[in-house]
Amino acid sequence: MITAWVPLCVGAALACWPDGPDRLQAAVEPATTFRLPDVWSRVRWLLPAGLAAVLAGPGGAIAAGVLTLAWHQEWRAHRRATGDLTKTTHTATALRTMVAELRSGAHPVTAAEAAAAVVPAIADDLHALATAARLDGELHAPALPELAEAWTLARRYGLPMADVLDAARRDAEAGLTFARRMRAKLAGPRASAAVLTALPVLCVLIGQAMGADPLAVLTKSTPGQLLLITGSALLWAGTAWCRGLMGKVRVR
Repeated sequence: MITAWVPLCVGAALACWPDGPDRLQAAVEPATTFRLPDVWSRVRWLLPAGLAAVLAGPGGAIAAGVLTLAWHQEWRAHRRATGDLTKTTHTATALRTMVAELRSGAHPVTAAEAAAAVVPAIADDLHALATAARLDGELHAPALPELAEAWTLARRYGLPMADVLDAARRDAEAGLTFARRMRAKLAGPRASAAVLTALPVLCVLIGQAMGADPLAVLTKSTPGQLLLITGSALLWAGTAWCRGLMGKVRVR
């Protein structure tokens, strides 16, 4: 009975095998290439679960996967917050430079090019804005929406460019000050959440050092495996809850 499943599975796999691209698809769609860094970025998240499966069984593998997911979500949230803060800082610096250039009598295109020299991180978007303004096209910059909107507003209604960009600069600097102040105020709650998250692991290590041997219970018994999975799920839920609370504070 088991041997009959082998040809059936092979036949189903061959039936679902995708066809090769035709000439139209090869001409329109770009070729997909798999690079080693891309593969490594996806495989590395499975390494903790694989190592835990060898050392702690299936319950350890599931727990390691859940904890890896929690850590990845926290890392992405921290990276997103840091990126937003850096983006706002670049925007405020670019607006400040452009306002100073406009006050001195420079053309908006020249002011944008000067800001690109001051802030190399967003130089491509500033050069794109300058090129669009020189060609009288639509101003669009994904990294600088405030600057593009203020520039479009001033050009559409004939408003003084320096005054409009200065108002956008004040808004950007006010948002930057609020974000930095809120980040400093949330440092304490974030540290408390990190300590509470690491406390169960510390308790297990202390119990192991005292001779209670909790690792043997968690890795070599069915109730221990269930407790390991439940504990990791609760830790993930706690980190998600804290992250949601801090996100609501930032929005308010």
